[in-house]
Amino acid sequence: MKGLWVIWSPDSSRGEEIGTRSNQESPEVKEYSENIRLGETLLEIDRSDRKEIGRTGEYVSAIGLGTWAIRDYSKCLEAYMYAIESGVDNIDTAEMYHNGKAEEFVGELVKRVGRQRVFITTKILPERLISREEVLKAARSSVKRLGVSAVDLMLIHWPNRSMSISQQVRNFESVYLKGLARYIGVSNFSLTELEEAVAAVRKADIVVNQVHYSIIHRDVEKDLLPYAVLKGITIQAYTPIERGAVKDLEVLKQLSYKYGKTPIQIALNYLISRPRVIAIPKAESKKHIEELLGSMGWRLSLSDLILLSRASS
Repeated sequence: MKGLWVIWSPDSSRGEEIGTRSNQESPEVKEYSENIRLGETLLEIDRSDRKEIGRTGEYVSAIGLGTWAIRDYSKCLEAYMYAIESGVDNIDTAEMYHNGKAEEFVGELVKRVGRQRVFITTKILPERLISREEVLKAARSSVKRLGVSAVDLMLIHWPNRSMSISQQVRNFESVYLKGLARYIGVSNFSLTELEEAVAAVRKADIVVNQVHYSIIHRDVEKDLLPYAVLKGITIQAYTPIERGAVKDLEVLKQLSYKYGKTPIQIALNYLISRPRVIAIPKAESKKHIEELLGSMGWRLSLSDLILLSRASS
């Protein structure tokens, strides 16, 4: 990848380069290009609030919603219905969340708002991957709890350390082959594991890697994110606001005054400014949903993205 910034356009597969031509005009871009050669991460600006899932041609909102550790399902249901009405259309869950209750919650949400309005992602535990039969049994249980015939996206929740990546991925691919998931992907896979997974599939594509990614936890920027952008794999960022801890970062507080946004909105905007990155925070009230919605519809400036990248390194 080139050592320059790119303004990423949803209408362009390569983006608008501002390095080769504009480095002479912008000292900060030239300086950053030089620093990249010293090991800093290439930053690209994606100005679209609709993100493609892999290379499927299917787009979802840049902010999704998670379902881990929901405390009040009734209150959360009301909030998530409001989010769907406001344009958020992708919800993440997993069989292990509250022993399946989170999937049932998503199923109820889908009943209320309509199946076509929700892109459903769920995750299967690694111990299910020992055989195709076990994978399919678990997948069918998830689909039943969700009240749908198939999910949009199913992920391996984390790698099974007792077997090879290629074998577990091939077993997992059966959920696609049997029509239980429209797309498949992985979660918590390192770069090496992701490369092995991509090479292992036969009929499906690995379209997503869901990982821990926030302004505080940026390890994925070293190699995983550049690889994902190169290969057309979407990164779903879980724990993107670190359970609210990002609001205490001084640099975010300073930028919040500049933009008239909250520190949480600044932190989320940093993530969705990257190509191929979707943030999936959790919220349990309409007020929290409104704050998350406020992270879209605008972008941090190039200089402030550079500032945040350096400040949080």
